[in-house]
Amino acid sequence: MADMEAAAAAGRPKLYSYWRSSCSHRARIALNFKGVDYEYKAVNLLKGEQSDPEFVKLNPMKFVPALIDDDAVIGDSYAIVLYLEDKYPNPPLLPQDPKKKALNHQIANIVSSGIQPLHNLTVLRFIDQKVGAAESVSWTQEQIERGFTAIEKLIQLKGCAGKYATGDEVQLADVFLAPQIFAAIERTKIDMSNYPTLARLHAEYMAHPAFEAALPARQPDAP
Repeated sequence: MADMEAAAAAGRPKLYSYWRSSCSHRARIALNFKGVDYEYKAVNLLKGEQSDPEFVKLNPMKFVPALIDDDAVIGDSYAIVLYLEDKYPNPPLLPQDPKKKALNHQIANIVSSGIQPLHNLTVLRFIDQKVGAAESVSWTQEQIERGFTAIEKLIQLKGCAGKYATGDEVQLADVFLAPQIFAAIERTKIDMSNYPTLARLHAEYMAHPAFEAALPARQPDAP
């Protein structure tokens, strides 16, 4: 890979991303929603480019995404989204109401800590090696279904779902939900009839320009 330290030079923000990564997908949605003109830098996870010493300087965890914006280097999707919210407050991703703000963080955290990490590439490779490939599929489905059940109930109990997850405007919860629902449908073949609210949200996301532009197949490194 090219010398990544040079990427810290002032100019357009640079997003180090992998087309299929749901964490990268979140960051792309947030950048698009905020109207940020950014440069896409592909990191091929299947080729192990995340372990390149230059990339490790950006994200010691060897995960994508990583964002470079002037002298800011951020190697976590949640931190990237909150950074963008602070730097580009309009349009906002977090409501002023503390209860709705907490709900947005709760839903985002269920996705980012209770679903996605439990079936990421590292985990699935470990299961394949130690248990068997068939087990990794059922494991993935179980983690997604457990999380989706919780989110579906949470949104219904709070009675706050409008056009989007927590109201009629795109907010933080949507940025995290959209990639996870997309991956569940396209890759894991989850039966979304069990989650009518999430299925309806998916249709809204697919029609939103910021979400559409962030889709995996739309990225320059997509096969």
